[in-house]
Amino acid sequence: MKAPLNRRVFVVGYGAATPLGKTFDLTWERAVRGEAGFRRVTKCQVDSLSNVVGEIPDWNPLDLPFADRREVKNWNAEFVLLTMALCREALTRAGLEIDGETGPRTACLIGSALNGVDAFRVAMDNYLTKGPFKVSPYLLPNLCANLPSGKAGMMMGFTGPIFSPQGACASGNHAIGIGARMIRDGDCDFVLAGGVDTCLMPEIIVGFANMNATVKIVEGDRAFTDPTQASRPFSIDRKGMVLSEGGGVLVLAAGETLKRYGLTPRAEVLGVGWTSDAHHFTLPNPDTIIRAIREAIEDAGIRPGDIGYINAHGTSTPKGDRTEIECLRTIFGAELSRIPVSSNKSQIGHTLGASAAIEAALSIEGMRRGILLPTVNHIPDPDLSDVDVVPNVARRQGYEIFLSNAFGFGGTNCCLIFGGA
Repeated sequence: MKAPLNRRVFVVGYGAATPLGKTFDLTWERAVRGEAGFRRVTKCQVDSLSNVVGEIPDWNPLDLPFADRREVKNWNAEFVLLTMALCREALTRAGLEIDGETGPRTACLIGSALNGVDAFRVAMDNYLTKGPFKVSPYLLPNLCANLPSGKAGMMMGFTGPIFSPQGACASGNHAIGIGARMIRDGDCDFVLAGGVDTCLMPEIIVGFANMNATVKIVEGDRAFTDPTQASRPFSIDRKGMVLSEGGGVLVLAAGETLKRYGLTPRAEVLGVGWTSDAHHFTLPNPDTIIRAIREAIEDAGIRPGDIGYINAHGTSTPKGDRTEIECLRTIFGAELSRIPVSSNKSQIGHTLGASAAIEAALSIEGMRRGILLPTVNHIPDPDLSDVDVVPNVARRQGYEIFLSNAFGFGGTNCCLIFGGA
């Protein structure tokens, strides 16, 4: 194999759809205002105390300029058309035109935790109620993890590598990390990297509830009358995550392409650290999380004290939040008290494989604008009193380097370091 080119890798654009908005700009505007995008589920009927979720507001595939009724019917795994929309938004925001020169040098890596399970649900219902000939011939493509990237390529014309990094809830960071390595080594010049999950269906909602991962809203809980308070990372009364749908896509570019194509760098991918737990299928392993963070810092060639902000995984589970803070204490020691640590999941919930990509985009935008997004719904936990979680309201504060954590079921960890461009 040829020697790697050791090129620098920059983020030049991003798109997102979250419970705060169906585009990145709409999401950002509400995030800065300290809003949370939760409500009782409307996409399906479900008998569960975990019925508060994050739905993308005003999202309708039929509104997309590239999708007619037939397209929406055939591609009924919602992550397909959502991925296409987000890749389109990210490229538009980046100002990168896909043509005969850039297309062959552009890859697309979109991860997902659950892929096209919604299409399978429709197919199974048709099979049981209408018979085998009513199972869509599009079912199997709808289930393929790489299909959303492939459809995006068909629409926009890029022909570089496409695949789906499968790292559960760390998939978005895995996609960014792998994409950065591919550009660094010279395999491609541009990468669309991120994650998309459309997971709001009865079986998935109930499944998360039955494993005690999601918050159960009972009378007397503050979210009973105000669902927007359901997700509360690092709060003393945190009780579990809020399941959400969403997606995020970042456009990565090699440093030497910026001037040639008139691209504006928004951040630089400085370091990647990834490990696996060999411990438990859901419970975190502090030792390997610590190692992932340290490897990211080492890969970036910086010291822990150089980090000005930490975007926490922060799911709002009692043990998960505590374990993450304990790991950060081990790495940063007394310096942790001066480093802001906030969780976007307090506002958008847990979008599974999409979460890390969305959080990276929000943190990069915050770095560019000198704004720290808050951990909303916060009531202090005395056990975490040494940590500045940017409680409840956004703050004007600059930072030049940040750490983004992502951990997933199966014991998979991926942590990234980004720097200002």
